Amino acid sequence: MPEHSSEPVIVVGGPTASGKSALAADLAGAFGGVVINADSMQLYRELDVLTARPGAEELARAPHVLYGVLPAAQRGSAARWRDMALAEIAAAHAAGRVPVVVGGTGLYLRALIQGLCEVPAVPEAIRRAAHERLRALGGEAFRAELAARDPAAARLNPGDTTRLTRAWEVVEATGRPLSAWQREAAEGPPPGLSFLVLVIDPPRPALYAAGDGRFLAMVQRGALEEVRRLDALGLDPDLPAMKALGVPELRRHLRGDLAL
Repeated sequence: MPEHSSEPVIVVGGPTASGKSALAADLAGAFGGVVINADSMQLYRELDVLTARPGAEELARAPHVLYGVLPAAQRGSAARWRDMALAEIAAAHAAGRVPVVVGGTGLYLRALIQGLCEVPAVPEAIRRAAHERLRALGGEAFRAELAARDPAAARLNPGDTTRLTRAWEVVEATGRPLSAWQREAAEGPPPGLSFLVLVIDPPRPALYAAGDGRFLAMVQRGALEEVRRLDALGLDPDLPAMKALGVPELRRHLRGDLAL
């Protein structure tokens, strides 16, 4: 990493259950750093168990920030997270600490390192209309309708409601496909920062076994009760927190539609 004119930022990425959080805590502990969350679901206050937020052992090794900072009733975004992360990075450097950014949300990490394209804000009414249209048509028909306006949408998974509705609302609000906005140059990396990126990439069989074991442990630690409390809030099911991995499935179990 450059020795002059730039401040270091360590970035730890990788898939779920690969050991990112433990490595980030070890690095922050070794270098007098602070761990900065870059997982889109770990931002939400109500999702502790199901997002595997760092436990007491990891928290004891180093300070951790941007965990559980948003209520589930709000919508996080890459742009919003980037602003918060840059503020925490600046605070870490001002305190003489090394920022260690960790998470599996690739969009967030790219937003931090490369910057974001300037897509105009979407009115809330259009955002709601996108979700209502998806519910009315279903994933396959919604994607087909969207692809007529944004051909790049044909590559999206019909079950990927987040990306489908995002593409629909952008073309509806701006008259231009999201793919056209994304082809424009991003704003670029933040000045004065140097990124050291570490990616953990375990063999798939080991990763899947770790994921299975993690979910069983989550259930034992109270994941079902966590989803029951979340369900009691009566939130819009299209909110990001309501679509976190495990939440829809455990909600189905609570309704009696799916065996545990």
